[in-house]
Amino acid sequence: MSIPFRSSLLPNKLSMASFDSSNEIELKANEEVISSRQVEAVNGSENTDGKKLNTKSSLIKKQPSGGWTYASLLLVNQGLATLAFFGVGVNLVLFLTRVLEQDNADAANNVSKWTGTVYLFSLIGAFLSDSYWGRYLTCAVFQLVLVLGLGLLSIASWLFLINPAGCGDGVKVCMPSSSVGIAIFYLSIYLIAFGYGGHQPTIATFGADQFDDSHPKAVESKAAFFCYFYFALNTGSLFSNTILVYYEDSGKWTLGFLVSLGSAILALLLYMLGTPRYRYLKAYGNPLPRVGQVFIAAYRKWDVVPADANALYEVEGTESAIKGSRKILHSDDFRFLDKAATVTQNDLWGPNNPWRLCTVTQVEEAKCVLKMLPIWLCTIIYSVIFTQMASLFVEQGDVMTAKFGNFHLPAASMSAFDICSVLICTGIYRHILVPLAGKLSGNPKGLSELQRMGIGLIIGMLAMIAAGVTEIQRLKFVTPGEKRSSLNIFWQIPQYVLVGSSEVFMYIGQLEFFNGQAPDGIKSFGSSLCMASISLGNYVSSLLVNMVMGITARGDSPGWIPADLNAGHMDRFYFLIAGLTAIDFVIYVFCAKWYKCINLDASEKGIQLEEQHNDVFGKV
Repeated sequence: MSIPFRSSLLPNKLSMASFDSSNEIELKANEEVISSRQVEAVNGSENTDGKKLNTKSSLIKKQPSGGWTYASLLLVNQGLATLAFFGVGVNLVLFLTRVLEQDNADAANNVSKWTGTVYLFSLIGAFLSDSYWGRYLTCAVFQLVLVLGLGLLSIASWLFLINPAGCGDGVKVCMPSSSVGIAIFYLSIYLIAFGYGGHQPTIATFGADQFDDSHPKAVESKAAFFCYFYFALNTGSLFSNTILVYYEDSGKWTLGFLVSLGSAILALLLYMLGTPRYRYLKAYGNPLPRVGQVFIAAYRKWDVVPADANALYEVEGTESAIKGSRKILHSDDFRFLDKAATVTQNDLWGPNNPWRLCTVTQVEEAKCVLKMLPIWLCTIIYSVIFTQMASLFVEQGDVMTAKFGNFHLPAASMSAFDICSVLICTGIYRHILVPLAGKLSGNPKGLSELQRMGIGLIIGMLAMIAAGVTEIQRLKFVTPGEKRSSLNIFWQIPQYVLVGSSEVFMYIGQLEFFNGQAPDGIKSFGSSLCMASISLGNYVSSLLVNMVMGITARGDSPGWIPADLNAGHMDRFYFLIAGLTAIDFVIYVFCAKWYKCINLDASEKGIQLEEQHNDVFGKV
């Protein structure tokens, strides 16, 4: 039998509530993580700017921190780090085929697996950031790993792989690489994957942290930041996809890798420059036990009827039991988890056991994860579309006419049209579409994040159809005995432009959605879901390629994606992805209609803030 909770019934359950208010404030002041708003509320200060706080609050040193100045520094860091990463990733498929002599299918699969690993590592970075290290230190460590990986790759290509000099240009053949050289190569690219993957979601969340939630324009500033974040990402990759790709395609691989190394070092130095004035948030502790406690507690009370919302267990005061996290109000989704916050007779005796009784905020944190998962799963198919730019699009362009006089346009450079599409569409979206849609819908954001992600799915499907049509035309212009079709490579422009415009809706929408809907204690995890979607998209793409080749390459049939693309039917593979995307879109619409947003307690927006940046290093 469940009974309504009253604080007088559980004196040993609410140890933090048993302290008087001034003792609680003094404790937080000693930790230097208190907001002036909380001090004023307890000490009765009448001055809203915090100048008349008593001696307890004077322990806090308030300094200007964060804001657009330091968020902009992080945007520059993101652009340079992306330049470094894509200096390797954008042409990796051709490095594997030309230098390491892998066939098309194997190279495409290896790139998909590597790219998937990059974004899978984002979960590790997000976990360390949210749980232990905090955003600042996590970004710094993973950027060091990125620099190390790029340094090793530069050494490996110079000493072991590019032999003779200038090979791997599509004409001059490289000598077979030694096992040591290949081992160092794979070690280096996976260090790059680890460094960039762990850095990505954390730098996005750290940038959003530079805006104080108590400020009335914080929501608008964060939305603008995520838009500019993706803009900076594509600005950095534009250089990689044009200038660096040209030099690498002409056989100057080591030079391209060294430029990437220099960009990564510069990014790290600029990042460290803002250390004294960044706005820091403390790590919230490991979320895995918190979420696990909810499910274990609910399981232990499986035969208990969940209590009404106003009778569920929650700590008193304005803060939740999760240090530094705002309270989350009760929702009616996944009502069976409310059993974990339902107080029973057994909970009234003995010490507080979080594996039997959880707070409403803790239960809602687990619910938020469950609610976001269906939306996240629906974005994986889109990431299958996105990953084709780094694999099959490049291989398709490599067998099309790309020579104009004495100038040869590298196939990987065509992704510059994707980047330009992103940059142009970002400006159109931010300055034209949002104000127009806002007037029509009454939503200041113009379109909701879920609506934008749905539009991204549709445009991505059209991109696959365009790629399939281009491949049909390419095959029509193939001359028997010739490797390249006479069809001009610029036929690929529509598919790249469509993918770019879809990214503006899908990935910016994802960044805003998962960061905004994730509870305070797992913000980096929310941002990492976007990266993890790309990761699984790459693995699914690799799985699809293997399945398609296993089914279609039988007997005398070379399959849809053979080593000689002129003998295959890559167009059918593109149309297959388009069909899967259409099915995924229908499922996504149902999930989006079902989804209910997180409901934070608006009575207290003060987030525990580290005013002394040196504490960041002390928490490791």
